[in-house]
Order: sequence, then C-alpha cells, then structure tokens
Amino acid sequence: MFEWITQIDYEILVFIQEHLRFDWLTEPLVFISHLGNAGLFWIVLCLSLLISRRTRKMGVCGLLALLISALVTNVALKNIVARIRPYEQFADLKLLLERQSDFSFPSGHSSSSFAAACALYWASDRRIRKITGIFIGLAAVIAWSRLYVAVHFPTDVICGVLIGILSGWLAYKLYGIYEKRKIKTADGKKCEGQRDE
Repeated sequence: MFEWITQIDYEILVFIQEHLRFDWLTEPLVFISHLGNAGLFWIVLCLSLLISRRTRKMGVCGLLALLISALVTNVALKNIVARIRPYEQFADLKLLLERQSDFSFPSGHSSSSFAAACALYWASDRRIRKITGIFIGLAAVIAWSRLYVAVHFPTDVICGVLIGILSGWLAYKLYGIYEKRKIKTADGKKCEGQRDE
C-alpha cells in the first residue's frame, strides 16, 4: 500500500549517497549521529540544568519531553509499524555506522533531539533564548545525519521531528499547568493564614 512512499524515500537516500556524501563530512556526521544514541546527550544536558534554580524549569521540561517522545516513538510506534531499516531493504545503500537493533519508523534520534531542544527553547528565559536556539540547530543536524548515514528513510526522520516538536510543546504546556496549580495552592494557603490571624 505504501510502496510508493518507500520508493520515493529510497530515491532520496540514493541522491544523498551519490551527491551529498563527502569524505571530510562523514566522520563529523557519524559523531553527531551518535550524540543522539538513547537520548543520552540530551538527558545529561537536562539533568545538568536541574542544578541551578534559574534553569530548573528548562531541565524538567526537557526531561518530560524526552519521556513523552520515548513512549510515543520507541515504545509504541516503532513496534506497531515495524518498518525495516533502509539498508536491509536496499542492498545498494551503503551504511556508514553499525547496524541498528530496532525498527526504522519513526526516527528516535530525531524525535528525542527535537523534543528536548524545543522544550528547552520554550522553557528558557527570553534573555537566553538565542542560546537555546543553538540546540534546535543541533537537533536538525542530528536528524539530517540519520539520512546521511542511511539508517533511516526521510519519512522516518520527518515524522520523528514532528513527534519531537509536539512532545516538547506538550511538556512545556504540562509544566505551565503545574506552575499555575502550584501558584493557586500557595495563594490559597496564604489566604487561609491571613484569616487565622
């Protein structure tokens, strides 16, 4: 049913392999691709942001976004769709790193990277928002690297990016709801304290 999508995906990967791969670029992109392994880079980054009170909101939102992304992508969709990796379907695609142990759709690296990066961007103070924008740039390079090394189809990456953005937005909104309830509870306690006096 979706063979035409796979065919277009394949042709894009062939174009990347034949026209956009360069010896000088391969090693850096393989390294960047590994940055997204198990979301470890993003987890460490978010945990480090929990240390300071000024950046704690960013850290919490980032970790929550990663959790939502992992549940949707790695726990649910990958196993439901069970799409085979591109290099396993097309022998002429040259894999540039180790074979992956899970399914292809959607891209977990793309999803987790955009989930964390977007959550950090939205949760950041306006004064440092330009700096957090760098993380979105890094997420984009990680997503692109997954096509470059031929471990994902383009539609895997596109859907991973969309899931990541939605996960980041949801995490940010959920934290906002938590903050509002916390303020209401604190105000309620204050009012009760004033009445007692």
